[in-house]
Amino acid sequence: MESSVLTSVILPLALAIIMLGMGMSLVIDDFKRVFKYPKAAFLGLTNQLVVLPLIGFALVVAFDLPMVMAIGIMLIASCPGGATSNLITHVCKGDIALSISLTAVTSMLTVFTIPVILSFSFGYFSNESNTIELPIIKTIVQIMVITIIPISIGMIIRHYKEKFALNMEKTMRIASTVIFSIVLLGIILANKNSLIPYFKQIGIVALLLNITTMCIGYFSSKLLKLNLKQKISITIESGIQNGTLAIVIATTILEQVDMSIPAAVYSLIMFFTCGFMMWYFGRRKA
Repeated sequence: MESSVLTSVILPLALAIIMLGMGMSLVIDDFKRVFKYPKAAFLGLTNQLVVLPLIGFALVVAFDLPMVMAIGIMLIASCPGGATSNLITHVCKGDIALSISLTAVTSMLTVFTIPVILSFSFGYFSNESNTIELPIIKTIVQIMVITIIPISIGMIIRHYKEKFALNMEKTMRIASTVIFSIVLLGIILANKNSLIPYFKQIGIVALLLNITTMCIGYFSSKLLKLNLKQKISITIESGIQNGTLAIVIATTILEQVDMSIPAAVYSLIMFFTCGFMMWYFGRRKA
């Protein structure tokens, strides 16, 4: 996959718009709510930040993927949630408050967890002939610029222009999904010849990562006896990854465009599995 204006300019801009929209949907109480529902919140955070990367690592090792693809899988496994998960949870009639709260907290925590996971991945999967070093502090700052700053601006808009933010909330969520879908489609069309072989190589790993983490999300929430709405939210948050963020990190921060391929493949698979969830759970009466 080759770098282009799409991946170097349009995609980061799209991510900024998505993060801004996410910020406009957040208030301080979204962070406080985590403490009101500690059992569900702890489970969701654990699945997203700990279990998911561990499953990704196990699959990469089991399938003996080449270095670039292995690190790409670890990257998408370390980018949980996003505005898309909130929209899907809403359609599935899950606990939207829990979903938003998990998104709010993970958006802050992943600024630090992503560089740590990537640093470990580079060290583990790199070989003597192809070693890539990851400056953790620089990476943290760069991720903060493309995530925390737009989210913070969005929250400021929400605080001072609440009516405007509330009116734009649904529009921004839908726009975020549409923007990402268009950009993803553009990347696929621009690199369709190279994507097909890669899809054959990592498609099964991406599918297993998605399905396994969703199953873990559902059955772990069932084990803790959460209600159905919370189960739906935990399931979605455990399996929905922020493909936009992963692709931006790979193409602009790491400057390793091929590492964005697993994120693109995962996002395609994710749309199908989540489409099924939206159809299945969305039919329920409120």
